[in-house]
Amino acid sequence: MRRLHAAFFNMGSDRFYPEEAPVRRVRIDAFWIDETPVTNARFARFVEQTGYVTVAEIAPDPKDYPGLLPEYANPGSLVFEKSRVPVDTSDASQWWHVQTGADWRHPLGEGSSLDGLDDHPVVHVAYADAEAFAVWSGKSLPTEAEWEYAARGGLENADYAWGDELVPGGAMMANYWQGLFPFANQMLDGYERTSPVRHYPANGYGLFDMIGNVWEWTADWYALPRHKTAKAGNQGDCCFAPDARGGSKRKRSDMTMADTPIGRKVLKGGSHLCAENYCRRYRPAARHPQSIDSSTSHIGFRCVVREG
Repeated sequence: MRRLHAAFFNMGSDRFYPEEAPVRRVRIDAFWIDETPVTNARFARFVEQTGYVTVAEIAPDPKDYPGLLPEYANPGSLVFEKSRVPVDTSDASQWWHVQTGADWRHPLGEGSSLDGLDDHPVVHVAYADAEAFAVWSGKSLPTEAEWEYAARGGLENADYAWGDELVPGGAMMANYWQGLFPFANQMLDGYERTSPVRHYPANGYGLFDMIGNVWEWTADWYALPRHKTAKAGNQGDCCFAPDARGGSKRKRSDMTMADTPIGRKVLKGGSHLCAENYCRRYRPAARHPQSIDSSTSHIGFRCVVREG
């Protein structure tokens, strides 16, 4: 872990999506944060010692999900599948699919494995799974402000964790999508899905993979920043996917929200699915609401320890 000193910093951005604005001055107390997202190897140790079963490994209870179709009443999670042709990017069902048997051990569904992925971030973890790991390890999930402060690496008002250029001097600084999403990934960064932690340069605080690779859970419930009244943007939201478990009071058979809202926590950092032409959320200020009962192939987490 790395210790970050107490400080004030400018949180948010006025230059990208409306839900990130306004920029505001925030104070952070000193805390420690994991250098990397939790890896498959670390999560495996947690499961081995506790016998923990993740949300994706448990069949949803039809009582909790009115209208649940029989074919979805099985353990599973959302898996990204690249489209065969260019598609309408307003329809996330073109690339997100609920895969029976997909979970942290089987990232692509039944028959897949973690072979060669021990040092990749664990995925298919719902909020409760990340929280359970944090408690077991004597840590906590970071607040959104803590996470963003850490991701900025000491750079004030920079667009990215390494400065204001996405590809400075042609160097790939994070794992994100290069090319036309969700059809053609040029893989200039060398990876189509997750990448090993520490593969890309650390930021100014010595932290790895704060940007790209996998989105990361934070402890905060999603809301617009104070004084922000505009509706949150839905421009290129590669991660606004149908909930893997249908979402509380949401049918798995459609994309629409039912009348009963479901709890959503803030995700930070973007993932390997964020692209220049779509979902430019590979930035410290970027944020995304994710239902707490959902898991996907591009969401992970890291932990913090607070002082005092």
